[in-house]
Amino acid sequence: MNKTEMIRRLNDEARRSFKNVQVMLTLGIRMKSEKEVAEILERVRTFNDFNKNNDVYSEHDYLSFDYKGEKIIAKIDYYDQNYRFMSEDPADPTMTNRVLTIMTGSEW
Repeated sequence: MNKTEMIRRLNDEARRSFKNVQVMLTLGIRMKSEKEVAEILERVRTFNDFNKNNDVYSEHDYLSFDYKGEKIIAKIDYYDQNYRFMSEDPADPTMTNRVLTIMTGSEW
């Protein structure tokens, strides 16, 4: 498995399970009803429409979809073990902390 495939696998696992990832919801998401937040989280977990237009590096680190007329974005970033700097190798889970930020399009 090459690095891109490993990053994609780790990102998919994190996004689908919310394990081994810190999930951050922006104010625009947190202000929605509990039901709406649950629906958005489920859409993020089950998103599978990655293509060359929205997944340029084939890492499954970015996604967007329409929710009730509003664009929702989810983005995975890679940090070192102390969350101070970007990870030197996102394919290595022993040196990378993933952060999944879920936001509205207007917050991007």
